[in-house]
Formats: sequence, structure tokens, C-alpha cells
Amino acid sequence: MEIILKEDVIGLGYKNDIVNVKAGYGRNYLIPTGKGVIASESAKKVLAEELKQKAVKLAKIKAEAEALAEKLNAVSLSFNAKASSTGVIYGSIGSLQIAEELQKLGFDIDRKLIAIKDVKTAGEYVAVVKLHKEVAAQVPFTVTVEMDKPEVQEEAPVEKKPRKAKKEETPAEEEAPVVEEAPAEEVPAEEAEAPAEEQKEEE
Repeated sequence: MEIILKEDVIGLGYKNDIVNVKAGYGRNYLIPTGKGVIASESAKKVLAEELKQKAVKLAKIKAEAEALAEKLNAVSLSFNAKASSTGVIYGSIGSLQIAEELQKLGFDIDRKLIAIKDVKTAGEYVAVVKLHKEVAAQVPFTVTVEMDKPEVQEEAPVEKKPRKAKKEETPAEEEAPVVEEAPAEEVPAEEAEAPAEEQKEEE
């Protein structure tokens, strides 16, 4: 029996295809599950009209995509980014930056349609804008960088501590005289032992 598929069926066909299947498969599986309908003459006419309208609509969409692609192909963008002393950009240039620049020029392009790897260095690149499954535009862009100068470590100047006002120096001769301790008078050994003897006597 002939069945018009209402959705893609793996191993059988795609949506709107007319396929021949066994009656049991069609009646017991495809039709009950909504995956297909019997391809009657009236159903075929309806399908043909739908495909015709769809073809016109798809052709219009494709034509609009081609017109937009032609305009985008005439565009070129430029970016100036800051980079480290090694030339690597701080951040990157990606689909978001491309979409923002195109927006400034009047092109409302979803960043998801822009295919590009993030750019990290200066150079010339091309962003691919997928406008339709059969139509794509190429937007060239240039990236220039402004590199930071390598930091030169300067030796910190040694701070000179302010010199305190000198006290009036007293000449060595005028320094306070050192009082010399008088040498202890030596007590004769006999006198020194006397008290001990006296103590014995008192005992």
C-alpha cells in the first residue's frame, strides 16, 4: 500500500515522501502512530499543493538569503585590540564581536549563524555567516593589536633618611669626667682575722 509520510522514518523515507509498504505495517504501525496516512488521490493532491506552496516559500527564503549574502560579501571589518607584550589579545575576537560590528552596519545577524574560531592574535581572518542551508556569506576582517610595553623594573630609589640635627658635640676633653672609684683600703690580714678570734674568746 502507498503511504504519505508525515515525518521522517529511519530506513523508510522522509516527511512528505510517498512510500510503498506492507499493508500490515502501514495499518498497524504508521497510520496509528501518526507517522503516515494512506496515499489516496485526494491526499496526493493536497500534498502536491502543500509542496508547491512550500517550494515557493523556500525559494523566497533562499532568494532573501542570497541577497543578504551578496551584501555581506562586500563588507570588511577591522578590530583594534590590546595585547600583552607577547602579542596575545586580552580576551578574543569571536562571533559576538562580529555580530556587534555587523549590527553597527545595519545587519541584524544572530551570532549563532556566525562560524568562527576565537581569534587571539593580529592578522587577517574570514568569518562564515550561514544564512541558509545552501547559502553562506564570507566576511573578511582584520585584527590589529596595540601591545603593552614590557615592564622595566626600576630599582626603587633609596630614601635618604633626614639627618637629625646633631647635638653640640662635647669635645672629648669636656666629656663628663669619669669618677674613678677609690681603691679599697687593704686591711691588714691580722686585723681582718681579729674579729674571728674575739668571737672565739667570747664563746
